[in-house]
Amino acid sequence: MKTNRLVLSLFLIFCLSSCAANIEVLKKQEEASRNLGEAYMQQRDFSSALREFLKAEKIYSKDPILQNDLGLAYMAKDRLDLAVKHFKKAVKLKPDYVPAKNNLGTAYLAKKEWDVAIACFKEIVDDILYATPHFPLTNLGWAYYNKQEYEVAEKYYLDALKLEPNFIIALRGLGRTYMAMERAADAVAMLEKTVKNYPRSAESYFYLAKAYSLSGEYKKAINSYNKVIELAPESFLAGEAQKEVEKIKRLR
Repeated sequence: MKTNRLVLSLFLIFCLSSCAANIEVLKKQEEASRNLGEAYMQQRDFSSALREFLKAEKIYSKDPILQNDLGLAYMAKDRLDLAVKHFKKAVKLKPDYVPAKNNLGTAYLAKKEWDVAIACFKEIVDDILYATPHFPLTNLGWAYYNKQEYEVAEKYYLDALKLEPNFIIALRGLGRTYMAMERAADAVAMLEKTVKNYPRSAESYFYLAKAYSLSGEYKKAINSYNKVIELAPESFLAGEAQKEVEKIKRLR
């Protein structure tokens, strides 16, 4: 009887060791495909990235980094419901995975589900271990801007800029918020700072032109719209900038 028990115990130990070894092999195979997918993401080849991530998921699906990567790939392909699904999986696998929580909130922003997004970001803004809290703070600013709660939006943008004074998305977002509040001078000042720091940003010049128009500085507005056309001649913004230039010229 004792011999049988010993044999059974040894067999169970062997099985557990073998299973653990197999899982480690699977994890390494999954990680290789994930790394290749991340390289494709950096090249903006989102279809190839997604293919590698899905291959990795078939090998080993319980990697939170992989689930976050899948969410990012689906976001890039504008498949927002699938992005949300995978960001949620990442957070479920690793509840303290703050970047995935921020990405989940960003996906809800893209879906224009402002209140759900706000709940995601508020959960992480006070996490002192998170290295980039200006991201969720800026995202909160954008969410409240879209809810037309401009004073709250201003607060979060300013909080983000206290941490990262030259963060372009927060600078531009605060400038747009000031325009919505009809604070033309503040909008101009903020957006002038933005284009000074980021002179190749056509989008920033576009909103600076709008701020100039709001403050009645039409010559400066035309110059800024022309800068948009110069920087991004084939873009949608360039077409909009040309329309605004023609509109100003008709009014003058």
